[in-house]
Amino acid sequence: MLSLYAFETPVIFNEPQPASDYLSEVKKELIKKWPNNRTINLVFHGHSVPSGYFKTPTVNTFASYPFQVLKLLKDKYPYAVINVIITSIGGENSVSGLKRFEEDVLNHKPDILFIDYALNDRSVGLDESRKAWEKMIKRARQDGIKIILLTPSPDVGIKLTDNDNELEKHSNQIKELSKKYNIGLADSYSRFKQISEGCDCINDYMSQVNHPNEKGHLVITNEIMKYFND
Repeated sequence: MLSLYAFETPVIFNEPQPASDYLSEVKKELIKKWPNNRTINLVFHGHSVPSGYFKTPTVNTFASYPFQVLKLLKDKYPYAVINVIITSIGGENSVSGLKRFEEDVLNHKPDILFIDYALNDRSVGLDESRKAWEKMIKRARQDGIKIILLTPSPDVGIKLTDNDNELEKHSNQIKELSKKYNIGLADSYSRFKQISEGCDCINDYMSQVNHPNEKGHLVITNEIMKYFND
């Protein structure tokens, strides 16, 4: 069994770390004991990567980052009742994801919503994807939901060290949305880019051209877990 910490690589970032208090209210709930606790819903909305697709058509659910996050959260919060809810669909982009947002996502009453569509949003372009992300963000904020946006994981057909590539552009747009709406950001793209610059070994993190393997999912997991640091 692969350890969740087996591939953690110390990396120094010039950008500030995520605000440790963004999820402060959720973390207060996670430490409560029965009968004073309640179920915390984590909803992961996006495409094939959070769905758990590794080498298509294999779906490795428990090695995907939503369930890696669940494992680490349960280690940290042993009294918590946590639901991981996957509303992702392989092959989907944010424009399609927006159409079912009310019924498939908000219906679950998320405490934290994770949005991960950038890999597939290349098919609809920056303008259309921005509109879709903004509509989902605004609607979720109306319900007081905490939101964490995810920058893309790699596609081996794209050179991450090329600062003008499509994934870089979508990543920058997602960062801008995070700042505009003062919401969370799990910037796995920058982490993968730094790995690529350091060792040119991005294939070691991939199960196929556009799907991370368990080691790659751990990179994403570690970016999310920064929000649960004390």
